[in-house]
Amino acid sequence: MYGLKEMLLQEQKYLEGVIAKISENKDSAPEGRLRISVDHGNVRYYNCISDRLGDYISRDNELLPRQLAQKAYNDSVIRTAEARSKLIIRCLKGYTDDEIEKLFDSLHPKRQELIIPVEQTYKQLEEQWFNEPYKGKEFQEGTPVILTERGERVRSKSEKILADYFYRNNILYKYEKPLKLKGYGTVYPDFTFLSKRFRKEIYWEHEGMMDKAEYAIKAVKKLNGYQLNGILPGERLILSFETEQDVLNSKIVTELVDKYLR
Repeated sequence: MYGLKEMLLQEQKYLEGVIAKISENKDSAPEGRLRISVDHGNVRYYNCISDRLGDYISRDNELLPRQLAQKAYNDSVIRTAEARSKLIIRCLKGYTDDEIEKLFDSLHPKRQELIIPVEQTYKQLEEQWFNEPYKGKEFQEGTPVILTERGERVRSKSEKILADYFYRNNILYKYEKPLKLKGYGTVYPDFTFLSKRFRKEIYWEHEGMMDKAEYAIKAVKKLNGYQLNGILPGERLILSFETEQDVLNSKIVTELVDKYLR
């Protein structure tokens, strides 16, 4: 299952955060264990330290029962979180999302020709996706001609930088492949990829003139259109930004590629 490893890692991180948060206040918890007695609707609290029955807690002491109850609850949460975290660690040991795919990829090419894999490999899916034709957005007459190393025309120098980076790193992409967004219309994402993790298309929008008010207003409206269609930043939408003062940052590009496209 693609994406399972990342989900497990996120869950482990969450559990570690829960354990750390509770452990911060563990030392300040009072000694003892809360016992609750209910007799004809009357509730009495006892603090059990040295014996099972415990010492009666006066009604005036409203804080101590709460502290003891919280302490017991926190201890249970920590035990559960630690047990689940250990289970995740065992599950992740030696696990990769593409284990079954690697079985096929590891075979000799001649043997691969004799086998029908249980599912298409990502490489097969990507090549099939890449070869599907599409009609991109047309260029207006008089628009500067900017060509990438792959020989295709783009609209800006920053888009050329991105396209050339993808090309040099053997990352297949489609430039300005049309995408219909319900409630917005057709958009032409700067770059479209086939995600190995999602086995779906993901999109890269480079907003290059965010210091221009009119451009920024249109960009925000478009990005909201993505999100209203369930295409969220950090999942299936990659974003990079630029102004006259803050140009395209190559370090950010590398980090985005490593996170979403490797």
